Amino acid sequence: MAISASFRQDLCDIPILEDAGSLRMKSRDFFWFSPILKETLDDKRADIVVVPRDKADVMRLAAACARNRVPLTVRGGGTGNYGQAVPLAGGVVLDMTRLDQLIWHRPGAGRFGAGARMLDIDRALASAAHELRFYPSTRQHATIGGFIAGGAAGAGSCTWGQISDPGAVLAVEVVTIEEHPRIVELRGRDVLKVMHAYGVNGIITEVEVPLAPSHPWCERIAAFPSLSAAARFAHAFTECDGIAKKLVTVHDPLVVPYLRRLAPYAGRGQAMVIIMVSEPQADALELLAADHGGEITFRRGAEEARQAAFAEISGLQPLYEFTWNHTTLHAIRIDPTITYLQLRCPPANNLELVDWVAAQFHGEVLLHLEFQRRFGKVTCSSLPLVRYTTPQRLDEIMAELNAEGVAVSNPHTFVLDDAGWKRVDAPQAEFKRMADPYGLMNPGKLAHWRAQDPRELT
Repeated sequence: MAISASFRQDLCDIPILEDAGSLRMKSRDFFWFSPILKETLDDKRADIVVVPRDKADVMRLAAACARNRVPLTVRGGGTGNYGQAVPLAGGVVLDMTRLDQLIWHRPGAGRFGAGARMLDIDRALASAAHELRFYPSTRQHATIGGFIAGGAAGAGSCTWGQISDPGAVLAVEVVTIEEHPRIVELRGRDVLKVMHAYGVNGIITEVEVPLAPSHPWCERIAAFPSLSAAARFAHAFTECDGIAKKLVTVHDPLVVPYLRRLAPYAGRGQAMVIIMVSEPQADALELLAADHGGEITFRRGAEEARQAAFAEISGLQPLYEFTWNHTTLHAIRIDPTITYLQLRCPPANNLELVDWVAAQFHGEVLLHLEFQRRFGKVTCSSLPLVRYTTPQRLDEIMAELNAEGVAVSNPHTFVLDDAGWKRVDAPQAEFKRMADPYGLMNPGKLAHWRAQDPRELT
């Protein structure tokens, strides 16, 4: 679409980007992990990128979009994986990264600008001996607003659960897309109206979350004779409430070779478990691993691990960057035909289902497991590598998994209404009618939603 002179005038002096390189870069996320989305989204571009300096700029932009009916797609660090930040209808990409302030923090809670990067938040909290409860493997680039809008879990979820767990997000501030935008503060269960909604129903400007006392997180790699043995250790370790832990990731023996820098720490045919544990309790972890037939093959102390995470030393990157969907990134760099799925096993029989998936799709679906708590119960999810052949075969795999009781969220579609557990929920669509009455936010991502005529809203 063409950006009108009246829209530009409404922006006043808000910084904008219009060069071809910026439009391409800011219109993309990691959708190219999917060969299906790569074909569909590769040519999608914003017409203009707007980079607000503060909340006043955000409200001015929201008003300009409403008056001129310009589509708006909000972007944080651009670390999503299925086109959440891709503007299907052109218009504006709103880059939130300059709203990165630490607004306040105290023991137990903190409030941050939506554009604050999660690594920078933890860096700022270090002197107060507090930290975010969990963060994605893209911690270095992911913003907290983007994580609330499009993330779910990460390092720390083995202890603290996911963003949808009660109390995981305390408050969210949202700006509406109207001629006269409003600032709406959502608390309690109301935060669910915009959480994990992919920026379809309001501009998140501030986020308030609980904090945890910081631990000296050291890193370990343990090798096990099989995926099954590694998974049973990981489940038992995650259940050990007396041991403070930040990360419990299991890699199938067939996944390990794709992690080139870590592959030497597991022998041929061995599964690998990546662990972040409070350093004073590392001995307890190692004893438990030995009880399950595991061998510790890599140790890095807490201070060196902290320096690696904060990029204060060169060398091996933090181990969490070999987990969650970073695993897919490492694999694609070696074999561009690799893609992935998103799976979740119910707590009651998660280990049995892991064994079934590994046997049923051996050599085609390569499991890596993220052990976590979900509503208090220990379970695992997976972002398995898939040796891709055709879209039809991918659909067959997902159908078989669903039929067996493994919940699949399809990462090969940008449509959010029918995409497994990542779909938006009814209260979010209702909130969208209030916060985005003209349907300008991230249009095309909700197949079953239409903007109401403003006369219907009175």
